[in-house]
Amino acid sequence: MIISISIILGVIVLATILFVNLSPQFGGKASDQQKEVYQKSKNYRDGVFVNTKEVQMDMSIKDMGKSIVGYLRSQPNTTPSNDIPVTKADSVSIADYSGKTRLIWFGHSSFLLQIDNKNILIDPMFGEVPAPHPMLGSKRFSKDLPIDIEKLPRIDAVLISHDHYDHLDYGSIQKLKDKVGTFYMPLGVGIHLEAWGINADRIVELDWWEETTFEGLEFKCAPAQHFSGRGFGDRAKTLWSSWVIQSDTENIFFSGDSGYADHFKEIGAKYGPFDFAMMECGQYNEKWPDIHMFPEETVLAGLDVKAKKIMPIHWGAFKLAMHTWTDPVERVTKKAKELNIEVIIPRIGESIFLEGDGTLNNEWWRQ
Repeated sequence: MIISISIILGVIVLATILFVNLSPQFGGKASDQQKEVYQKSKNYRDGVFVNTKEVQMDMSIKDMGKSIVGYLRSQPNTTPSNDIPVTKADSVSIADYSGKTRLIWFGHSSFLLQIDNKNILIDPMFGEVPAPHPMLGSKRFSKDLPIDIEKLPRIDAVLISHDHYDHLDYGSIQKLKDKVGTFYMPLGVGIHLEAWGINADRIVELDWWEETTFEGLEFKCAPAQHFSGRGFGDRAKTLWSSWVIQSDTENIFFSGDSGYADHFKEIGAKYGPFDFAMMECGQYNEKWPDIHMFPEETVLAGLDVKAKKIMPIHWGAFKLAMHTWTDPVERVTKKAKELNIEVIIPRIGESIFLEGDGTLNNEWWRQ
């Protein structure tokens, strides 16, 4: 019996080692030359990227055990009882679109932004499971996407906030890479895309507060309070960020993943006010308060960046925490009403226009 158990454990360990080392999902590793570039960043220290303030990310064994049990235990309403309804987008109407700036939400933190006759994808995670293997994560709340990746038109640019699986998906990048012009991301994330077959000359990496221009648009890499990593031993080896997207007439903010901190006020003072802000609101827990915002903090952050309208993101697609799947939207709408800031909550696939009165907020999640 002991020998049999030892053999089984050995096989499991060997399979895990082979999977981690051979699976392309885990991405690439920085070369010594690339690390020398990172050394110039104020956010890079002792071989890893750091937040502006000390952030507690390591749970005790007791809290970790509670989190795993809480996640695995069957709880009411942590996932929808039926597939979330998705508004389908016509591929021709997307390809030929030349109207006012609009966004189409794919759930969680993924968007198609159509601005100045350009197509921009933000954190394009279109996979079914936010994990390196389908057995290691929960499935998307909806079977369909607003439009299949294969039917998307040419994408002028992709913005990536960090390298976690629910924001940077290997399968999605594989399907997208031949139809994308340029990929923009914070420092270090490019090593994954290079490992996945994308030439370095199509990858632009920025540090916090660095800016670049793209065919009349401004992309500005801004701070976030979070962390990164895709495998064992690579935590904080790449940077995480938020993004500012500016045209001649519009100013848009994308928070990425972030805990609530002073950087939102700094961003508002430097780049605000914003016409529209996509603000993280989901996958929170009292055991990791520094790296994800609670819904009430989402609203405060929207005020800090001086946003005219906010949209809660990072919810509506995956179960990554123990709260009910509607808790983010219920709490953020309540707090937004209290603090008198306009909040927009579209259905997945519904067009979002920067102009308007927030009529998309029709409480579809209750239906």
